[in-house]
Amino acid sequence: MNIENYLKEKIFQAIEKLHVTFDPSVTLEITIPKQKEHGDLATNIALILASKNNKNPRTLAEDITGNLELDKNKIAKTDIAGPGFINFTLSKNYLYDSLQHILEQQDTYGITSTGKGKKVQVEFVSANPTGPLTIGHGRQAVLGDTIARFLEAVGYDVIREYYFNDAGRQMRILGESVCMRYQEILGKKKEFPSTHYQGDYIRQIAQQAVEEKGDTLFDKDDIEYFQQLAEKEIFKDIKKTLERIGIHFDVFYNEKSLYETGKIDTLIEELRKKDLVYKKDKALWIKLSEMGREEDRVIVKSTGEPTYRLPDIAYHCDKIKRGFDIIVDIFGADHADTYPDVLAAVKALGYDISHIKVLVHQFVTLVEKGEKVKMSTRKANFTTLDELLDLAGEDVTRYFFVNRSMSSHLNFDIKLAQTQSDENPVYYVQYAHARICSIIRFAGEQGYDVNGNADLSLLTSPEEIALIKELLNYPDIVKQITTGLDPQKMTTYLEGVATAYHKFQHAGRVDEEMRVVTDNKETTNARLALCLATRIVLANGLTLLGVSKPEKM
Repeated sequence: MNIENYLKEKIFQAIEKLHVTFDPSVTLEITIPKQKEHGDLATNIALILASKNNKNPRTLAEDITGNLELDKNKIAKTDIAGPGFINFTLSKNYLYDSLQHILEQQDTYGITSTGKGKKVQVEFVSANPTGPLTIGHGRQAVLGDTIARFLEAVGYDVIREYYFNDAGRQMRILGESVCMRYQEILGKKKEFPSTHYQGDYIRQIAQQAVEEKGDTLFDKDDIEYFQQLAEKEIFKDIKKTLERIGIHFDVFYNEKSLYETGKIDTLIEELRKKDLVYKKDKALWIKLSEMGREEDRVIVKSTGEPTYRLPDIAYHCDKIKRGFDIIVDIFGADHADTYPDVLAAVKALGYDISHIKVLVHQFVTLVEKGEKVKMSTRKANFTTLDELLDLAGEDVTRYFFVNRSMSSHLNFDIKLAQTQSDENPVYYVQYAHARICSIIRFAGEQGYDVNGNADLSLLTSPEEIALIKELLNYPDIVKQITTGLDPQKMTTYLEGVATAYHKFQHAGRVDEEMRVVTDNKETTNARLALCLATRIVLANGLTLLGVSKPEKM
């Protein structure tokens, strides 16, 4: 039983003795205090129960602590702070036992089977094959893959899915764009419309068409070949880019299949049967205003062409029918006003949407010295993910994309990304890992035990205790991310571990007796065990982020 569950059990037992009114729906939370002087763990249960029982919260906190029967080998001290927070200080014996647990668990430390037997679908990127992936797509790609990694780590069967449309107006324009460049290469001078796709990637595909077909298509109006060639080459480019940052999809779901299998027609019929649509100005409208949304929307235009809401509704109905226990949608901020319409319609059709989790991320801006960076426009008026990877590298790009809350706009600092110093958070964390590997190699060469066999009770300094406590928070961070789906918590945590480790190492530079490798074999082995546990936590966290863990830097 972990320490949180242990404390919850003991607190519940204490509350039962007091015969106070306790609402079963109330969640008993054990949290980490923001101020370290307030202990290692805390609960606000007394404040919650006080209002329901017309009691003074501090008095109730005193009553609860007075009835707590705690093992001194786990909890050294209990005290009350402020209006009624109950704080707990972990015993050193518990810290040493937990450190030993890290050393035994190795790369499985922090991993649980919470999601065993459950299926999760994570849909992300989902960019239509009309051009290279942009840095905005890149942020979504990394967020989606990182969330999938965390869910897999706790046992979920995760399906990574990419939803795209290779039909419709934009794909026709893509085909026309390549066709025009093809004719231009062969000598036909024509003004290129501003409405069509720009950039060298269109010209490169057109050049391939010339190499494959010569001038045989020069006077033909059929753009099907050009459209199919463009889709194939652009998707090849998209997959290659994603592969650079370690992202692979299990399913590529084509929107066109919704029409080919009759799912769109079936959906329209279901909407009509439930009186959720009506005709107006020769268009088909969905009654979103009756579903709690601001206004009704067109789902089929007067021309007979569907708007994107219609296939999106059908797609989500199909997702639900496929039996996923959790469905995670990751969208850019440009979808913030539209996805609620889709979910409202799905719910109105009678589907349960409580297991659908929608995450919306903000946009990305490249900056240098506080100023927006205008990148090369050789691939049109956007910066491609490949260009960013060439500048910053795969590790930095992945780390930076999750190092800020997805609800916040991300200013991607190019200069900082290329800096190899403690200012760069990726370098800071990776250097701590590499430094530990170096120390362990050196100690092993000197004949010390580098397998974690040591008397851990020799770790008594403030820096050593602080580092141990930091390492013990790792499982809780993993739990928070797998429930809240916010991977930024891991980057913040790993930087905290690196800081605690650097303070521990700095103490050895100030005082020779605090160095890891000393003439005292027993103390050295204990500190090596602490270093090894730190390396395990850093490595496990970086692995979940999809970032490498260098042993030399």
